[in-house]
Amino acid sequence: MKSSRSIVSWLSPLLACLGLLAAWQAAALWLDTESFPTAWHALQTVPQILGDPEQLLNILDSIRRMVIGFSLAVFISIPLGLAMGRSARVSAFFNPLLMMIYPVPKAALMPIIMLWLGVGDASKTLVIFLGVSLPVIYHSVQGAKAVEEKMLWSGAAMGLNGLQRMMRIVLPAALPEILTGCRTGLVLALITMVTSEMIARQSGAGNILFNAMDMAQYDTVFAMIIIIGALGIVLDAAFDKLRWRLVKWAEPHQEILLGAS
Repeated sequence: MKSSRSIVSWLSPLLACLGLLAAWQAAALWLDTESFPTAWHALQTVPQILGDPEQLLNILDSIRRMVIGFSLAVFISIPLGLAMGRSARVSAFFNPLLMMIYPVPKAALMPIIMLWLGVGDASKTLVIFLGVSLPVIYHSVQGAKAVEEKMLWSGAAMGLNGLQRMMRIVLPAALPEILTGCRTGLVLALITMVTSEMIARQSGAGNILFNAMDMAQYDTVFAMIIIIGALGIVLDAAFDKLRWRLVKWAEPHQEILLGAS
């Protein structure tokens, strides 16, 4: 029974992707326009892009910026979010600033950031950092607030100081919520990576996409969309696997269901 559940979990997304490609193929054949190539033509272009060393380096540059921006956001946002969740003073100081930044589309900040940092890696990485930080901070705050006070009192009674209670009680208890924010941030990292590269067109997947659009290479445009989508699916699946390994203790209902099957 457990193996059948595993097969279904892999088969369902595959069937959904195949269904989407079939609908795309049918729509492209029906519309019969140069600006909307068939799914088959776009899929044939994917190996050509990945087999071109220059294009592959562009895509790897994008992934590098995304990893750096995401990592910086996680390492800074989690401690800040936990501190805001446990301290009213820290929350009162940072909350107005975050509420002011939150509704602003991060891509809209790109022209201003370009004036400060130029069109290189720094500006794109900063935009990715900003896009990832807010959901990670929000979920870290919510996770820290949900920690029972009795646990903290017990830690204090055992002689743990404030930092030790934060690291040994608050962080583990808030980890499921934190990882939910990180998973959301991972998707936003991919989105802001592409949009920043489409605005500051120097290198990267977004640059390939926009240049192909300018030159009416629509097969390449849709092939890049497939590559970016596939990258998002792989990263999300890998992160979800890591999240489950780290916090499977927080999902007892799944263990019960698996055991019963």
